[in-house]
Amino acid sequence: MTGKFITIEGLEGVGKSTQANNLAQWIKTKGHTIVRTREPGGTPIAEAIRDVVLDMHPEKMDPTTELLLVFAARKQHTESLIRPSLTKGAWVLSDRYTDATYAYQGGGRKLDLATISHLENLVLKGFKPDLTIWLDCDAEIGLARAKARGALDRIEVEDIGFFNQCRAAYQQRFEADPMRFIRLDANQSIEAVKADLVQALEGWYDTNS
Repeated sequence: MTGKFITIEGLEGVGKSTQANNLAQWIKTKGHTIVRTREPGGTPIAEAIRDVVLDMHPEKMDPTTELLLVFAARKQHTESLIRPSLTKGAWVLSDRYTDATYAYQGGGRKLDLATISHLENLVLKGFKPDLTIWLDCDAEIGLARAKARGALDRIEVEDIGFFNQCRAAYQQRFEADPMRFIRLDANQSIEAVKADLVQALEGWYDTNS
């Protein structure tokens, strides 16, 4: 039996890690083996690329360089970890995937969406998550939470306008493929988001398991 591929998306500070933990526990209660992973990253090669993407550098990184690095990491991640795990029947839960590229490199960096789509088709050949949880939060609230956590990476230091554009791009992704997405209001408390998450997952599971 092939497993399910679930991704969790959203801006910095929306609570992805916390809700991913809740989601993982929910999956286990259904009797499924779970593989937790993240993007960029997930395998040794992809994690090395992650460091290049997120670390501060003396030179400015070209947006297209960033885009190509993200897709290089995704190809390695997908073929080395995600697909094999699904084939074995495990459920894979990833902190971000291709929707993040449309949000950050498309919305935030303003790269051509047709170029991103071309790379997606080249790298993934139609492979998509079975379900995407979008934790939607005001950019100002998310950034304040992220700054409270400590040091910020190269992308997290962008200005509020950048993140508002990323959020708008997530909205476009949601509207274009509403059957794949569950949108949750992440401006709420952690417990309120968890309650909404579990309720939505139960409804999805009843029709997709």
